[in-house]
Amino acid sequence: MKFDAQDCLLVKKTKLTQTIYDFRLKNADLAEITKPGQFAHLLVPGKTLRRPISVCDVRDDIIRIVFEVRGEGTRILSETEEGSMINMICPLGKGFDIPKDKKVIFIGGGIGVPPMLYSAKTAGSNSIVINGFRDKSAVILTQDFRDIGCRLIETTDNGSYGIHGFVTDPLKEVIDSADMICACGPTPMLKNIAAMAKDHGKECFVSLEQRMACGIGACLGCAVGIDRGDGSLTYKHVCKDGPVFRAEEVIW
Repeated sequence: MKFDAQDCLLVKKTKLTQTIYDFRLKNADLAEITKPGQFAHLLVPGKTLRRPISVCDVRDDIIRIVFEVRGEGTRILSETEEGSMINMICPLGKGFDIPKDKKVIFIGGGIGVPPMLYSAKTAGSNSIVINGFRDKSAVILTQDFRDIGCRLIETTDNGSYGIHGFVTDPLKEVIDSADMICACGPTPMLKNIAAMAKDHGKECFVSLEQRMACGIGACLGCAVGIDRGDGSLTYKHVCKDGPVFRAEEVIW
């Protein structure tokens, strides 16, 4: 597979919370081929390693990414001004294969919420979205999800907004109404969702969060344990073979 780095114009930048930024990047060629659940690898000035960021949405020739400042690299990236060019490799990884004839529950936790927007939009208004946040100050993209016509359920750990609890709490109430579950977020959350899906006999796909260096499967730094299907262990790479995997395959 050939990976081309292309310059993208930052046409709009929005600060969603104290630490989360929303970038709209213009590149018609990349937007046309980017699918739900895939990610971009962005070059940060002064840094050797690129930063992997999930694709939040695609509209016409615009790729939208929403990311959290977690270190010096993402801090530098957040300081990019509108009108600047950002060098990006996109799309990378294998995303969600979303059927049109099934009712899907999409679940996002924290910064795992953004990739659920494009995924749920692709599935259509028949989908259910459950998003979980730390507290009210961390809630993002509420209106965006409402605009696509899905049923939206939001939770916060401390009850300051939406349902008081974790995403698995409302999932218990709606899981039997769906054919499939797609989720992205912290590993403990994904592990619990995978267990619930198995108990209810629901097909489940998870997008794993893992530290990445190369983003193309060359450095082998983002390996994750996978069940071969016979109980034996093998390893796959989140950046190349994922980030989306069948939940039943992942060694939690």
